[in-house]
Amino acid sequence: MATLSPPLHTQAAALWRPRRQWHGSLERTSCQLKHAGRLQARYRGLEPLYDDGYQTVKNLDYYYESLGELVEHDSGPPRWFCPVDAGSPIEDAPLMLYLPGVDGIGMGLFMHHKALGRIFELRCMHVPLHDRTPFEDLVTMVEDVVRKEHATSPNKPIYLLGNSFGGCLALAVASRNPHIDLTLVLVNPATSYEKSGIQQLLSFFSLFSDQACMAITALLNYNIDNEVHMAVSSMINGKHPLAALNRLTNNMSSFLKHSNILDKIPEDTLKWKMKLIKRAASYANYRLQSVQAEVLLIVSCGDKLLPSKAEADRLQKLLPKCKVYFFDKHGHSLLLEYGVHVASIIKCTDLYRHSRRYHRVFDYIPPSATELNEVDKATRDLRFRTCPAMYSTLEDGTVVRGLAGVPQDGPVLLVGNHMLLGIELISLAAEFLRLKGIVVRGIAHTLLFPSKKRAWSEGHDFFDFLNLWGGVPMMYKYIYELLGAGEFVLLYPGGHREALHCKGEEHRLFWPSQAEFVRLAAQFNATIVPFGVVGEDDLLQLLCTFEDIRSAPFGKEMMQAYSNHLKLREDVDHEVFFPGLYLKMPGRFYYQFGKPIPTKGWQDVLTNKQAANDLYMHVKSEVERIISYLLEKRTEDKYRSLIPRMLYQAARGPTCEVPAFDP
Repeated sequence: MATLSPPLHTQAAALWRPRRQWHGSLERTSCQLKHAGRLQARYRGLEPLYDDGYQTVKNLDYYYESLGELVEHDSGPPRWFCPVDAGSPIEDAPLMLYLPGVDGIGMGLFMHHKALGRIFELRCMHVPLHDRTPFEDLVTMVEDVVRKEHATSPNKPIYLLGNSFGGCLALAVASRNPHIDLTLVLVNPATSYEKSGIQQLLSFFSLFSDQACMAITALLNYNIDNEVHMAVSSMINGKHPLAALNRLTNNMSSFLKHSNILDKIPEDTLKWKMKLIKRAASYANYRLQSVQAEVLLIVSCGDKLLPSKAEADRLQKLLPKCKVYFFDKHGHSLLLEYGVHVASIIKCTDLYRHSRRYHRVFDYIPPSATELNEVDKATRDLRFRTCPAMYSTLEDGTVVRGLAGVPQDGPVLLVGNHMLLGIELISLAAEFLRLKGIVVRGIAHTLLFPSKKRAWSEGHDFFDFLNLWGGVPMMYKYIYELLGAGEFVLLYPGGHREALHCKGEEHRLFWPSQAEFVRLAAQFNATIVPFGVVGEDDLLQLLCTFEDIRSAPFGKEMMQAYSNHLKLREDVDHEVFFPGLYLKMPGRFYYQFGKPIPTKGWQDVLTNKQAANDLYMHVKSEVERIISYLLEKRTEDKYRSLIPRMLYQAARGPTCEVPAFDP
């Protein structure tokens, strides 16, 4: 258990973990030469659905107990420590330095120790409350570590996670070291201190003691709205109301204990801290134009201490490589509030990497158990409506319920059909994770990987889902690298033509004539698994055909202009149009994975065009056969409609598996 119990300086050696030395460029080159060495399929030792600690995080009582001990007993100069509860990082993990708020407490990241400690080599800065080190000296302290690490591993990025005052510290270090590869993660940075009302408020209460002023600041810092919101959300998500109420009251009572701590803080602490943060904001703002690092702003719209939302807008205009992630219902102490998953945000924004350039294959980290739960929450309605039934085919041709017929080890190439809008994708990927613990790496059009500059915290959107599940743009080099790494690759040869099909074209294949994917599979002795999925016609209904749109005034011209702008696939003479549709009374999605096709005995497809075409047509015919089989068999499923499924689950529980047809 990580603790900062007194005296801290006597525990420094115990808190440090020995740092493993890795040479990022040599490691990367070696991986590429060996097609990622097959070890890449284990993601540098991290398994899919790993425990990131967010579901078992300690409550605020732990933080305030540690804070009380520090206030009373802590002494000595500013220093670094590695949280014990962060555990050991994965191989070749980049360094992350946590820079705390103006309180200087290095334990302010305790809710994120395990999650960040799995994918980063995490070190936390701690500045005792009795310390009076000037801001410039704190900058030098961080800078010394950054420069030393850069000299040791010049091709690896260094992450600075700055909270409030720590955000100013991170910006200052970045401005003085533009040649070093830094990524800044700034949580409600205090660069807006001069624009905040906190100075006027504290001057108004200057007649009172420092303890009273700090108590007022703490009250503004505490976000009761978020506590109530999280308690209500936990009840909606299935927790017992008493459990949700207990967590709410525990956190509020923990906050009230803060008043006892204030009596132990030295007299001049508030004045010194206000002077320190004012200097930090001025120093950072003056040098913003020198910051060349990637910047991720994590911002609270409900911040009552600083105008963080307006400051995020200002900083994004001034910093050339800046992304913003907004939280609507959170206060200033974002890192101490539930529902904030910093590690997930970093992964969703494509900022996690091991070398100078982000690589979607080699830098990928699989989803954690918490991230799967978050996706489940976001897609609960879809899962409830479609209740996906999965089938697979054993080597002897027997069709069974579940995914037992799909190989356990890669490389595997899953090849199948798209339904309308690719609506089958999320359920497919989630079931592979639940049932087999396997991440399916989807191949998608480059338009589905936009460079988002701003995002909001209302759950993961489809683009976040693609990033968390390891999706990659449609480029043959990515398929090559994924198969070489022993991954499970999901390929839809029909692409957008199937996902945006016309009315009356449900469950039809629109595959190109090229047989390149079978050659790639054979090159790595990959197993091809054809699959089919049906059920869109039981959920969605198209309002019009493409001919209806073309015949409308200016319809043809608008569709042609839109298609030319997107340029999705040159080999298909088909305008792109996102069809109007409406939801029907939900039916059910049915998936079947066909008999695995090993390519080890098909090596002639690499040189023989006819052999490659024969294998390609065999895979295509298998997908068509599976679709026909599912369309026929689903008529035997008495739980195909929503109401029978609801009655079945009402009697046996919402998480029970609903029966389907017998294969």
